[in-house]
Amino acid sequence: MAYTVGKVADLAGVTVRTLHHYDEIGLLSPGGRSHSGYRRYDDADLERLQQIMYYRELGFSLEEIAAILADPRADATAHLRRQHELLTGRIKRMQEMVTAIEFAMEADKVGIQLTPEERFEVFGDFNPDDHAEEARQRWGGTDAYQESARRTAQYSKDDWLRHKSENEDWGRRVTELMDSGAAADSPAAKELAEAHRQIISRWFYECSYEIHTGLADMYLADERFTATYEAMKPGLTQFLHDAIHANAVDRA
Repeated sequence: MAYTVGKVADLAGVTVRTLHHYDEIGLLSPGGRSHSGYRRYDDADLERLQQIMYYRELGFSLEEIAAILADPRADATAHLRRQHELLTGRIKRMQEMVTAIEFAMEADKVGIQLTPEERFEVFGDFNPDDHAEEARQRWGGTDAYQESARRTAQYSKDDWLRHKSENEDWGRRVTELMDSGAAADSPAAKELAEAHRQIISRWFYECSYEIHTGLADMYLADERFTATYEAMKPGLTQFLHDAIHANAVDRA
């Protein structure tokens, strides 16, 4: 069948101007023309338009889409498979972020009965009250949040100081590794990524590799976490993110 530009615009939910633009830049040129010179789109054109719209929804630029669709090795099924993988990957990352409760890990410290002096000794300039309500709203219904709350409610000042010491020791080791020039996917970096995961599991909740990679993504996405790690060592956030993902792949 042959479709007019207006009909295609209605079917796809785009404007006629958009279709004209796609034609002008060579991204989607209609398969034919009427005797009067009007654009006529066939089923293959509609299939290509569908691919364009999928990739646009996934955040690709028109230039990137043109390059992708120009790949002679990829047919319609290959494009659909790739788009499915990209979408499911995005959904997975969102689910991981929902279950990532590191804010809760810090926020629940407010339940500890410490004097102001003791709290400063344990937490320094960090104020758990600043994040407590947000943590409850975002992750209060998760098993990990409940487990973290149960454990931390029993911790004493000495427990928190031991945890602080572990974190500081880990921070010293990872910054020394970065100074050595080791790659984020090196065995030593992956070992420290695993140590990071085990600290969380030991002190707060069982941190699976899926949750751990979700946390790594959140470190980059949330400027508060980024600032914390960058204060330890510029570039540490990206280094840790990459090491965590490399470690998870190795242990999958």
